[in-house]
Amino acid sequence: MNKPHLESNNIQTETIPTIGKTEGFAALGIAENILKILEQLNFKTPTPIQHKAIPVAIEGKDIVGIAQTGTGKSLAFGIPLIQRLMQLPKSRGLIILPTRELAVQINETLLKIGRGFGLQTAVLIGGASMYQQVNQIRHNPHIIIGTPGRINDHIKQKTLHLNDVAILVLDEADCMFDMGFAPQIKQILLSVPKNRQTMLFSATMPDSIIKIATQHMKLPVRVEIARQGTAAEKVEHELFFVRKDYKSHLLEKLLKEYKGSVLIFSRTKHGAKRICQNLYNKGFATAEIHSNRSLAQRRQALDGFKSGKYRILVATDIASRGIDVKGIELVINFDLPESPGDYVHRIGRTGRAGMPGKAISLVTPEQKSKVREIERLIRSTIPISQLPDLPNQFIANTPQQQAVYQKNSAMENQGFQSKTNYQVKQRYQQKPYKKRFNR
Repeated sequence: MNKPHLESNNIQTETIPTIGKTEGFAALGIAENILKILEQLNFKTPTPIQHKAIPVAIEGKDIVGIAQTGTGKSLAFGIPLIQRLMQLPKSRGLIILPTRELAVQINETLLKIGRGFGLQTAVLIGGASMYQQVNQIRHNPHIIIGTPGRINDHIKQKTLHLNDVAILVLDEADCMFDMGFAPQIKQILLSVPKNRQTMLFSATMPDSIIKIATQHMKLPVRVEIARQGTAAEKVEHELFFVRKDYKSHLLEKLLKEYKGSVLIFSRTKHGAKRICQNLYNKGFATAEIHSNRSLAQRRQALDGFKSGKYRILVATDIASRGIDVKGIELVINFDLPESPGDYVHRIGRTGRAGMPGKAISLVTPEQKSKVREIERLIRSTIPISQLPDLPNQFIANTPQQQAVYQKNSAMENQGFQSKTNYQVKQRYQQKPYKKRFNR
């Protein structure tokens, strides 16, 4: 079957050399018909990553985009992708990303913009019917969106051929490598034409990503909005040193203090299930999302969290990348993540689109080195709060021990933050924590 033509309606594009931040999307070289769609969707002002990446991508150049989570990376590659495919009727786009949820979200975003032009997509993710995905592929979609494992499944079964891919997008690239997808990504890169445009987006830039940029991209333009590892600007950080067996008690106290929506991260899927069950038994409206849940269950939990049916969502790191849920008041790290970069992605779920947010981490005494690794990455000292009323057997550190740790940690980070900023962050140690729970 021939690929359906993506209607461009004789669009004309023009890249304006000098772009002012106040000129909006119209100054980025975007086609008039796409601008009308953006206006209908109430997209008026491009984010910094969109402002810098879109004009370069529309010109067909390779891009390495570095920006913290929640900055609008989806449109930064989505708009140029749709516009360029209008000009390349016999070509296809391929988007590779780490999780099923992110694939579904990106698909929804692209269809909002491209449905009026006849855009067709195929979503290839694990947990969904292979038969239905094969039917989608047979309709020759303009864009294929998928996770590395399932894309490779289709390549091996010869139900998918990528010889007509003209534009390749790697979204959340560092996450895919952290999740062990490197072999699958390399196989996909061998299956797509060498003569293509490649756009790579990530919040961090480890050596594995630099290697891809060197070996598989053509003089990529680096678009960096914030230094890699930068945490969301308006998120307030806080941590407690607490014994492992008291974490559940402290979590319950925190959930009674904060009344908005809360995203809780567990290191393991079994831990997430246990936390969810405990909170549900105590009367909290809670859902869980992890790899032991089916695609339908994960979608139901995420939709319920978005709609307010569930105030609390307990997740593994599967939810820390790219999931756009507005208005999350608090992110709680019940367990610290394995890598410091994942801390940045986790807390990026709150404080999105310039809104304030809060991130609290529950840390055991033996995890001090992990805390320091995170602080080195974000170049900031995370303030330590004294534990609320609790029996002595649960105390992990005395206030004096915590103060020594805070002082040593601040000295290690000297040069990365101002003395004034450090003094402000000491406020948690200077006032009784008890008052915070009685307000």
